[in-house]
Amino acid sequence: MNITREQLKLYAVTDRSWLGSETLYEQVEKALKGGVTLVQLREKILDEAAFEKEGQELLELCHHYNVPLIINDNVELAKKIHADGVHIGQSDMEIKNARELLGADKIIGVTAKTIEQAKEAEAAGADYLGSGAVFGTSTKADAKPMELDLFQKICESVTIPVVAIGGINADNILRLKGRKMAGTAVVSGIFACEDIEKGTRELLEKVESII
Repeated sequence: MNITREQLKLYAVTDRSWLGSETLYEQVEKALKGGVTLVQLREKILDEAAFEKEGQELLELCHHYNVPLIINDNVELAKKIHADGVHIGQSDMEIKNARELLGADKIIGVTAKTIEQAKEAEAAGADYLGSGAVFGTSTKADAKPMELDLFQKICESVTIPVVAIGGINADNILRLKGRKMAGTAVVSGIFACEDIEKGTRELLEKVESII
């Protein structure tokens, strides 16, 4: 396995929505200081050159804190900058093609919204799954809340680790207790905090109390 359950405990997914006067680099560093265990760089607006530059800078930053950086969707960019892996959705590149491009030692995470998708992704060689949206989310308009019983069944249907995604924050995270996940992937629950480092630290304490 290319990733441990420990590394999936508190998984930060970047978003530019709350930058204000700060840079993404500055916000990610605050999250790293707060204790995030994995960072996913998700970009929807940057051109390829700017995305590559940002990816290289964040990869160096994450490695300074001994935390892996994975790239959302863009397998070619992940390969180019030697990122630690990728996260791909159901409509993105097939897992086997991503594996061929990246090699056996890179992390490949896959979105799974059903038990069937989860089993197929595991069989195809995924290292972990992201499943949800457990509480709905403001970052994806079509992400309807997933029943927590279904989320737990997805966790129990595979041997690879599963992280909860979607609308997770300090106010609702304790509702995931006992659901068999390896950790939580968080966007606004980290990056929308007034004090990102403090907010991340508080989230980490709560995650550790429920997994």
